Amino acid sequence: MNAQMMSLEQIRIAGMEALARELGIVGMVRFLQQFETGHGDYSKDRRKWLDDQELDAVVKRIREKRKDYKKSK
Repeated sequence: MNAQMMSLEQIRIAGMEALARELGIVGMVRFLQQFETGHGDYSKDRRKWLDDQELDAVVKRIREKRKDYKKSK
């Protein structure tokens, strides 16, 4: 099969078939999920979440989470 002569649809189908053949259906789905584009504007959302937070408060929360994590092991 010459990929240069194939339509985009043919390439997509051949790629899906190759993934399913090599990885199995579950592996193919897991692979494809890595490339989900998502939605929204992460930069805007991040500013909303973090603009009013002080660095010291963020560092304190990280340290607390680490302590909790170590205790749970």
